[in-house]
Amino acid sequence: MSENLIDGKKTAQDIRNEVKAEVEKMVAEHNQHPKLSVILVGGRRDSSTYVGMKERACKECGIESEVIRMPDTVSQAEVMDKVRELNADPNVDGILVQLPLPSHMVEREVLELIDWFKDVDGLHPLNVGNLALRDHTPMFKPCTAEGCIELLRRYNVKMSGADAVVVGRSNIVGMPISLLLQQENATVTMCHSRTKDLPGQCRKADIIVAAIGKANFIKGDWVKDGAVIIDVGINGVDDPTSAKGYRLVGDVDFEECKGKAKLITPVPGGVGPMTVALLMKNTASSRLYKLSAPQTNGTK
Repeated sequence: MSENLIDGKKTAQDIRNEVKAEVEKMVAEHNQHPKLSVILVGGRRDSSTYVGMKERACKECGIESEVIRMPDTVSQAEVMDKVRELNADPNVDGILVQLPLPSHMVEREVLELIDWFKDVDGLHPLNVGNLALRDHTPMFKPCTAEGCIELLRRYNVKMSGADAVVVGRSNIVGMPISLLLQQENATVTMCHSRTKDLPGQCRKADIIVAAIGKANFIKGDWVKDGAVIIDVGINGVDDPTSAKGYRLVGDVDFEECKGKAKLITPVPGGVGPMTVALLMKNTASSRLYKLSAPQTNGTK
């Protein structure tokens, strides 16, 4: 691997190994395994693939997992009843509703019902709100955003005092990563579709986080020499030379930018594996929290 590539696969494996050791200690001392419950609605191939990845990661880390499969004709009320059931189950440490949900459901209403003490995705308003407030600590941080920060930490990227540009303002990545970078004392500029002179903003950045969902969007002449680039995007583009007829690329034009960057994440193999690794870490942490503070009950 090139010396300036950030190896998300290796870093994620390191984290999974750490979680496995933590779970083994938990089992030895308390005879308890963490448990993750995933609700999968419908038969989307991509969603099933993502859920399968999470199942395999759980098995590797010693975390119990269950996948509750529901047809796409199920009502929102039935899905919410299942969430309430999992909220009340003391054996369940983490609840994840695989997105997207069918169009007849309001995702926000389903996600907000999850007990924030079991919100291992870190997307409940109470967790996000505590992330946004100074001197507050969320129970969990959003996995993809925290995965980006973890890559920067483990590659010894100095965030304090750095100028950081986040391209994209989604609730899942852009907004939380901007908050996390601020917690690391970076000066953060959040850019989006209405930003004036986006290339100019990027050229000022010591750290660029791309999470806009547009293939090869950020070009080489947008990047100053020595910048660190974290590419969260996963986009399929036509490629007749591939057996699948397409290949995956990020939001950053990798070929143009890799020569200018001090460090850069590839796609695939960069941020993607970190999301699942942080999900495992959060699930194990949920059970550890219960063991250290069993009197606490956040169940709705």
